[in-house]
Amino acid sequence: MKIKPHSEGVRWWLLGLLALCLITAGFQFFWSRRAKRPQTVIAPVPGSIQSGFASTLPRVGGPPGYVTSASCRECHPREHESWHRSYHRSMTQLVSTNSVVADFDGVTLESSSERFTLSKQGGGFWVQIDDFQEQAERFAKGLPQESLHLRMGLVTGSHHMQVFWLPGGAGNVQVGFPFTWLIEDRRWVPRNDAFIRDPTVQPTKEVWNLTCIRCHTTAGQPRPDFERDIFDTQVAELGVACEACHGPAERHVEHQLALAKTGPAESRAAKEDAKDDTIVQPRDLDHIRSSQVCGSCHSIKWFDESEGWREHGFRYRPGDDLEKTTPVVRPKRVEHQPWLKNVLAKNPNLFEDFFWSDGMIRVAGREFNGLLESACFGRGEMSCLSCHSLHKSEPNDQLARGMEGNQACLQCHRAFRENLTAHTHHAPESSGSLCDNCHMPHTSYGLLKAIRSHQISSPTVASSLETGRPNACNMCHLDQTLDWTSRHLHAWFNQPTPELNGEQRTVAASLLWMLSGEAGQRALAAWTMGWGPAREASGQDWQAPHLAHLLNDPYSAVRYIAHRSLRQLPGFTDFNYDFVGPPQTRPKAEQEALERWSKLQSRPQAGNAHVFLKPDGTFDFVAAARLHQKRNDRPVRLRE
Repeated sequence: MKIKPHSEGVRWWLLGLLALCLITAGFQFFWSRRAKRPQTVIAPVPGSIQSGFASTLPRVGGPPGYVTSASCRECHPREHESWHRSYHRSMTQLVSTNSVVADFDGVTLESSSERFTLSKQGGGFWVQIDDFQEQAERFAKGLPQESLHLRMGLVTGSHHMQVFWLPGGAGNVQVGFPFTWLIEDRRWVPRNDAFIRDPTVQPTKEVWNLTCIRCHTTAGQPRPDFERDIFDTQVAELGVACEACHGPAERHVEHQLALAKTGPAESRAAKEDAKDDTIVQPRDLDHIRSSQVCGSCHSIKWFDESEGWREHGFRYRPGDDLEKTTPVVRPKRVEHQPWLKNVLAKNPNLFEDFFWSDGMIRVAGREFNGLLESACFGRGEMSCLSCHSLHKSEPNDQLARGMEGNQACLQCHRAFRENLTAHTHHAPESSGSLCDNCHMPHTSYGLLKAIRSHQISSPTVASSLETGRPNACNMCHLDQTLDWTSRHLHAWFNQPTPELNGEQRTVAASLLWMLSGEAGQRALAAWTMGWGPAREASGQDWQAPHLAHLLNDPYSAVRYIAHRSLRQLPGFTDFNYDFVGPPQTRPKAEQEALERWSKLQSRPQAGNAHVFLKPDGTFDFVAAARLHQKRNDRPVRLRE
């Protein structure tokens, strides 16, 4: 019953990796001999107890020069403590009682073809896998029932969700467990349903050694062995540790130990007189190189096969020029990136998984792509460290102390300090006078929510028409049209007024994106309807019918976001709905939400044609259905 990966399958996918550039973190992997078990990729180990478990895990102890974060603690206790609290540290961990927040107490999960029973035994976290088809075949032949028992190896994430990985039976390959734990909801869901992925496409299989290792570890080396079809993966450290930002520290430790052996006076003088070039301090670098330290993970990059990264890891080290080894992909500069042309010739729609059509990044975790295209970076000296700090911040958003509110922008744009409202045209204490709400709106998607863009720009109706990307004005003023926005931007900033069709003049822009947009647009629109500043600016008594409609959306992530936003509205805080429940329950949930809204005391009593309310405040189903019939059903996969 042992299943091994087919050598041609491994080679084919790794070549595909090159062809795609793997400009995403989503490298996929097929195991050709597992065809009759399409939803799970797990190579079993015979027997109920898995022997040699440690050999199935990535080996810690990476390239020469790395000494791990444990070597930093003695001299840098406060920095070590702040890093240890961060979500960078827990990006990838060994599965243990210290790392797992998911429920493993006798939980049973089922897919269409398999049952997974989770348990904790002897300090380990285990899964028993029963294949329904295989069990039926064995029963028909009079053979005893047989299950697989595997011990969970790695866990990715500790903030929003936890993704688990299992030994794959090919060296220390770790393959994706097909369910994900949502931390806030405290529940398991099918892994594919936690992302915006085409629901008509069979889920593909993910391999941690190729998917996550690049950015969720420190100095990861996949190290495939083609002759034996196995991996001997090693990392300097699991998670994003000290040396991911400061570079390999062996020389630094040796240097400090040597200084410590001198006399106190000599030691102080030596430290004061000699610049320590044995370690990298990102804040001492220029704004480009310091931002590249962050961008080495927080961007979409070209993985040049000639670099030999699969065997040796990436040559980039903090302080280097990232562009020389793993250049950042920039759709509007393809003519300067010739290595992309062959890839795009074979897959001209590849960029749609990552970017809006004008080249602005649209997926989370790629903030450096946005910063690169910002004038504050290109013509100024803004860097990631202008706003963020790992050691002087809270772990959630890692904004540096004092960078909350408008201070992050006003530290450079001092002219706006005295009379901010002359520029914002909003009340000084309102959300409309917060710089980031206008210039860094939530137009990226990831982790089942909208994320702020890190490409600093100004809202325009023209960009929304060109790309379909929501603009900051209509993401807050949800009940207003593109025509309304166009008139205000013309009056305030003399922006040109683009030509608009009838719907763009008469229907709220949020509904154009929500009802006729593609899945990514629908997700962003649904999120904004639960966003506090938008509900404050637009009211919160009319959104329920539109969110109710999305409870029946074909994309699981859209349904999840719609339900979460619906529960933010008056009268719906206790509205129960399972976004991964049977398809037949979705129309019923939609109808229940509509009926509840129609009976609310707070329901609008007057009309608003922009949001499909009739003069008496009732919902215009015909107008909404007419717009919904234009929904863009192109397949969407956002590779966050």
